[in-house]
Amino acid sequence: MEVNEMRVKETGKLQEHLLELRREIFNLRMQRGSGQLSQPHQLRRVRREIARTKMVLSETKVEVPHE
Repeated sequence: MEVNEMRVKETGKLQEHLLELRREIFNLRMQRGSGQLSQPHQLRRVRREIARTKMVLSETKVEVPHE
């Protein structure tokens, strides 16, 4: 998912997406540990997508004015 697509989504949906990504990276790490990971580039992809999601979530928190 691209950053522009993420910025349009609601915060709840982004948090769900982040949870799914964390599960995916956990599974990939388990596969790597047991020697079954056939596509090691997937770790990098998921890590970067987690970072993008966190960035968009932090941007939405900053934009809301505090009262």
